[in-house]
Amino acid sequence: MLAKLLSGSMKKMWKDYLVLLFGLTISIAIFYMFETLAQNKAFLEANALISSIVFVFHVGTFILGLVTIFYIFYATSFILSLRQKELGMYMTLGAKKGKVTQMMFLETLAIGIVSLIIGLVFGIGLSEGIARLLMARLDFSGAGFHALYSSSLVTTVIFYFVLFLLTAIVNAMRVSRKSVLELLHADQKADTKIIKGWKTFLGTLFAIVLITVGYVAMINMGDLAHMGVIIAAATVTPGTYFFFMAMLPFLIKRIKGIRSINERGLNAFTYAQLDFRVSQLTKVLGTVAMLIALGLGAMTAGLSFYHNIEIQSSMNHGYDIKVHQPTEDELAEMENWEFEERNLYSYRVTDDGVYFSKQDLQENPPIIKEFTGNLEELTKEVRLTNNLTAPIYSSKETDNAESIPKKWQTALQTELMANIFMFGDRTLYILDQEKFEEINASTQTVLLGRVDNFTEYTDTLAKIDERHHKLAIDYTGEDPAMTGSKHEDYTMLKGFANGTIFMGLFLGVAFLMMMASVLMFKLLSSATADIDRYQMLRKIGVRQAKLKKSIYKELFLVFLFPGLIGLVHVLIGMEMFSFILIEPYTKIWIPISLFFVIYGLYYLLTVKMYQRIVLPKA
Repeated sequence: MLAKLLSGSMKKMWKDYLVLLFGLTISIAIFYMFETLAQNKAFLEANALISSIVFVFHVGTFILGLVTIFYIFYATSFILSLRQKELGMYMTLGAKKGKVTQMMFLETLAIGIVSLIIGLVFGIGLSEGIARLLMARLDFSGAGFHALYSSSLVTTVIFYFVLFLLTAIVNAMRVSRKSVLELLHADQKADTKIIKGWKTFLGTLFAIVLITVGYVAMINMGDLAHMGVIIAAATVTPGTYFFFMAMLPFLIKRIKGIRSINERGLNAFTYAQLDFRVSQLTKVLGTVAMLIALGLGAMTAGLSFYHNIEIQSSMNHGYDIKVHQPTEDELAEMENWEFEERNLYSYRVTDDGVYFSKQDLQENPPIIKEFTGNLEELTKEVRLTNNLTAPIYSSKETDNAESIPKKWQTALQTELMANIFMFGDRTLYILDQEKFEEINASTQTVLLGRVDNFTEYTDTLAKIDERHHKLAIDYTGEDPAMTGSKHEDYTMLKGFANGTIFMGLFLGVAFLMMMASVLMFKLLSSATADIDRYQMLRKIGVRQAKLKKSIYKELFLVFLFPGLIGLVHVLIGMEMFSFILIEPYTKIWIPISLFFVIYGLYYLLTVKMYQRIVLPKA
């Protein structure tokens, strides 16, 4: 009989259970994905630019564990909120409380076990899919990373099974402690309102102090190192919760007190709803804000590392494209490239020297990068002036030639790649056209170019680098470690940073998928208490469209507060990487835009689910 009631109930409410199952599955998958990195110490140490990355992941595991515990208790309470009235009906019809309690226990545990199985499969598949996608995109081998990681699997199973067992016991105990009347009228129970006055002031002050200390620690992370991570985690996290617990009720109360706003349409009802439930929402909003900070922060950091590679590789190079003796195929392909500047310089090579045409250099003086000694702007662009007046210049002192000016020698060696790697110990010369024509060697060219998006052409530039190495072997008899192109620097820096970029993007995608489902389940779990209110408004003549608009506005404000706080945490938190990255905020709009899209989709899904529960059927 118990099994029939259980299966019949679950079949009848399968849509609600499907939403719950989805949320739990996402939570389990995200936890497993995090642990696949957090427990793989060898992978972390081998693929991270930050030496304390293992320690950071230990702190992250602790924070995620706390957030997950909070999330699971709220998610599974969703079952109880849906079933209380029905359980009361069973008891009214003669069912024993022990049997009803047992049914609640089994139902919660069954949902947990099913979601654990699906979540692990989904987590492994998601880990593999996201990892392969990022590895292909980043050209990163990811050696040592495994989507199916045994220790992570065991940890996730134990952690969630214990959590589901505890929540099943808690739900069963909550049912056993309630009378039949309490179960039947559970959705009519009033929420306890938060205490105001001096406690609100102290809570707000305490929150501001904690968050300020955390922000200072993040801004000075380069000096504080491990201690900075501990201080930030220990202050920003509780500070966020105190901020919502103290400030949100006060803000809602102030908005509700503005007559011009409160008396417009159904605003009085909307803000009364928020004011009525704010004491239960504050902790959830704090959790969502922290999940946003973790997810968006990880993704922003990963993308910042990615975009800073190009910035760092540009520090020593005035030109993006450097091609010695370009082939016809290469020139044909470059015709489709969008060059901001493109110059060709002639040179001839003998056994003793490399000779450049002064005429070409004077007609199109190249750009070089000079170090400024300023930490905010390490290098600056300098366009060389046309100051070559002598007929012959040489990189070595001779009686019949002047020394090549320092800046021009820098241009030849760095920008035109006339360096020891390409040409060995040959002497560099700059000759006027008459002297240049006297050199008994064929004329070669080197192409320099500047493009808007250097990374679009990396495949072709990689092939050019390979040809440069073959050219260097012809000139020197050895394969050089490098030839001096910007693409080589870019590839080297990318190799160092790819592991850190992978971790940031991997975890960022994971946390952004989980963040708002916490809030969604809290709102949906309390939605049954609002059914009578919306039905009453409908009966007195309020149109369905007005009620829908009220729900949109109410939930928008609920989603707005944690979104803003989480975004501020990320914007300040990016200062943590200022001692590693040249521009930590470069292209930050990309992850923020992605966050708004995901957050907006969660908001719309929550609104639709909430409306389906509380609004009378038309």
